[in-house]
Order: sequence, then structure tokens, then C-alpha cells
Amino acid sequence: MKRTPVDSSNLASVGYDPTDQTLEIEFNNRSIYQYSNVPEEVYAELMSADSHGRYFNHNIKGAYPYRQVSR
Repeated sequence: MKRTPVDSSNLASVGYDPTDQTLEIEFNNRSIYQYSNVPEEVYAELMSADSHGRYFNHNIKGAYPYRQVSR
């Protein structure tokens, strides 16, 4: 999945597949996680947030099923 770099102290890049509503996040420690069933508007809000990390912590972390795909 193609990811877009973001300016964040916690997140390195973010990608999204609207077909299966998968959000992929690469953290600054290079680990990559995929979050399932994430609506496209949540992805759009994440990408436009003033703080990507804060938006992730308040709206995505713990709210959607996830799996680690890389360390």
C-alpha cells in the first residue's frame, strides 16, 4: 500500500485503501500496522488534522481492529 509521509512526532506515514477500508500507519520506530473497517472520512480527518498523532490516539487507537504487518 502506498503511504504518504506526515509531519508527526509519532507517525511517519499513512496509507489508505478505500476498497476494503484499511488504514495503514507506519510509526517513527518503523513498525507498520493495518487498521480494519476504517471509514474514508476518518482517514480524511486524520490527514487534515493539526496533530496527526493526537487524532490517531483519540479516534483510531483502540477503536478499530488492527494487526502488525512489519517491525
